[in-house]
Amino acid sequence: MLHSAELDWDDTVLPFQLDKSDMRGRVARLDGVLSGVLKQHAYPPVVEALVAEMTLLTALIGQTVKLRWKLSLQVQSKGAVRMIVTDYYGPENEGDAARIRAYASFDAEKLTTGNPMDQIGEGYFAILIDQGEGTQPYQGITPLSGTSLSESAEAYFAQSEQLPTKFTLSYGRATEPGVAEHWRAGGIMLQHMPKASPFVTAEGGTGEAGLLVAADLVSGETEENWTRVNFHLDTVEDLELIGPSITPATLLTRLFHEENPRIFDAQRVEFGCSCSEEKVRQSLSIYSAKDIETMTTEAGTVTADCQFCGAHYVLDAKTVGFDAADG
Repeated sequence: MLHSAELDWDDTVLPFQLDKSDMRGRVARLDGVLSGVLKQHAYPPVVEALVAEMTLLTALIGQTVKLRWKLSLQVQSKGAVRMIVTDYYGPENEGDAARIRAYASFDAEKLTTGNPMDQIGEGYFAILIDQGEGTQPYQGITPLSGTSLSESAEAYFAQSEQLPTKFTLSYGRATEPGVAEHWRAGGIMLQHMPKASPFVTAEGGTGEAGLLVAADLVSGETEENWTRVNFHLDTVEDLELIGPSITPATLLTRLFHEENPRIFDAQRVEFGCSCSEEKVRQSLSIYSAKDIETMTTEAGTVTADCQFCGAHYVLDAKTVGFDAADG
């Protein structure tokens, strides 16, 4: 048997379409991506679980964006976990891997054991799409709701996009003979085909309607299809989502063979960061020489660390700030 790290379908997102019921979806399997995200910080287990769930949601949602676009998910809360931010960078070219990074900010003294969602208080869930220079970013926001981050994501799509959406996720630490314990995740995203959506056109504004759920958006034959397909989705088991024995394609056939599933090319994903010395210099360009002086070490340098990947930058203090730029 292949170890999980060697499986062809790990760190991929497989898009599919159910022609009979007019639905689409994605199956994601993450292994090395999660290892790359989580090894950057010694997160407590409850924070690790939230970051793992958010990373999996990002992979499932991000696959819809076009080449070179950026999709970000954000959670801001008043709880012990104050913020979770994930970024999905669309491939630079057809056939390239997409990149994912993630970061969480939390108050360690307020963390408790038990349900990870207990660490998140009142707040909001947001999705942002950046199409690149010269374009207006799309942003949608909805209040945090439900008992998981995936339920907040479902509420977002119902509220801001009017799209019935369902996530079924599994994630946790995997143990296998001869392989170090590591995080794995797998999930399915199911969504009714949209008439129009920012995830097709990447146009639109911030949705601020009242909270909706998928059941509010379907009726008649559409409701029957949605109920039937979700009934089959509810039969999925954790090992089918994250285990090494069943491929995503086999899983889709098992779940939805009556819906005429069509499977498209899988999108590879990997851990990756966009930080650079140039971007650090740009972020410091808003400060005057006096401001830079307060940040300068005894060695005459300004240092910066990337919260996503842990990269450490050391810059000559005389070369940063808007005074240096003007000079």
